[in-house]
Amino acid sequence: MLGSKRSRLWLGLLLMLVLLSGVRVLLGKGGEDLTSAGTFSAALGLTIPILLAGLGGLYAERSGIVNIGLEGMMILGTWFGAYAGWKFGPWWGVWFGVFGGGLGGLLHAVATVTFGIDQIISGVAINIMAAGATRFLSAVVYANPLTGGSASQSPQVNGSVGTISLPFLAGGTLFGWKSPDLFGWLNAHHWFLISDAAGVLKGVTAGLSWLTVIALLLIPATYFLLWRTTFGLRLRSVGEHPLAAESLGIPVYRMKYIAVTISGCLAGLGGAVLVLDYAGIYREGQTAGRGFIGLAAVIFGNWRPGGVGAAAALFGYANALQLRSDKAVHGLLLFVAVILALTAAWMLLRPKKRSRWGLAVALVAIGVFSWWATSSSVPPQFVSFTPQLITLLVLAFAPTHLRPPAADGKPYRKGQAQ
Repeated sequence: MLGSKRSRLWLGLLLMLVLLSGVRVLLGKGGEDLTSAGTFSAALGLTIPILLAGLGGLYAERSGIVNIGLEGMMILGTWFGAYAGWKFGPWWGVWFGVFGGGLGGLLHAVATVTFGIDQIISGVAINIMAAGATRFLSAVVYANPLTGGSASQSPQVNGSVGTISLPFLAGGTLFGWKSPDLFGWLNAHHWFLISDAAGVLKGVTAGLSWLTVIALLLIPATYFLLWRTTFGLRLRSVGEHPLAAESLGIPVYRMKYIAVTISGCLAGLGGAVLVLDYAGIYREGQTAGRGFIGLAAVIFGNWRPGGVGAAAALFGYANALQLRSDKAVHGLLLFVAVILALTAAWMLLRPKKRSRWGLAVALVAIGVFSWWATSSSVPPQFVSFTPQLITLLVLAFAPTHLRPPAADGKPYRKGQAQ
């Protein structure tokens, strides 16, 4: 069964790459950015903060706590990460960012687990408090002509965490020797499928920040921890049926505290990445709603680490394409139309109960294709709205395939009857 799922997954990825390659060839000049190494490198960079916020939300929700406060925890991570990076260096900034987000997670746990405050209200309060607290701290610490900062911006972080490129495949160095760049050479030739695959691989193997490597490793680490260890089984049981877990001697409150604190730490790490890998400084409003997009990735990814990673990658790719080429973004409409048409055909060939949805998807495919055929560009606001739109579509068209934890968002008091 597992092998069959993996085979379908790889087949689906190959099909999408073939379609992207075909659209790239059809677009001609200007369409190269659909599968260029630069696009996928930018996409990976934009994916990581969303991924970390999403993994943070996953830990919290698997324990039964909805963490709307991910945005605020990311904000705390940006401020603490920038402060420590400025004072002590980038790796101290990483740890302080994790610490700042963890404080927000701990506060959310105290409010929701110990005092039973509504989880949504607590999360919103943390978002508001984090924005206000960082503004106050910036005014106190940074707003000094000698520091070069202001009430909304920190001084420049000293140094960077460093990058790595794979030798021979992506042109990395080996003992000081610059190795060949096989993926880059293949991508530059613009051959059908081969160059496109090389562009994808070059983008995700060249110039990787060490924080990017750590974040990517957290996907399998999270899966192993939650689905292959006793700790993970206990944490998930708390999110499914806390009363049953309590009857088996599992410390429900403690597990929720641990999960929500980990959630905050991961969101804080995402905030630190924004500072240390991209801007080099803290800026007010730097998170730009990525915490909420991370929460959307949890839903889109069906509360699974791999699903969260795929959702974050999709959102990151759409934003990266917008930054690279307007023509490529417009060409993406054709790609989406083809995917929808194939999905509609598959649904229409299934049992009759799916035929209604197949017709609906076919109509949407026709609409998207008409948009591509009658326009020359896509408004950037639409691309920015992609995460929310995709999440709404998943909730509307595939609700039966979503499997949130049974006790997610439900208040629990020790010893209560259910």
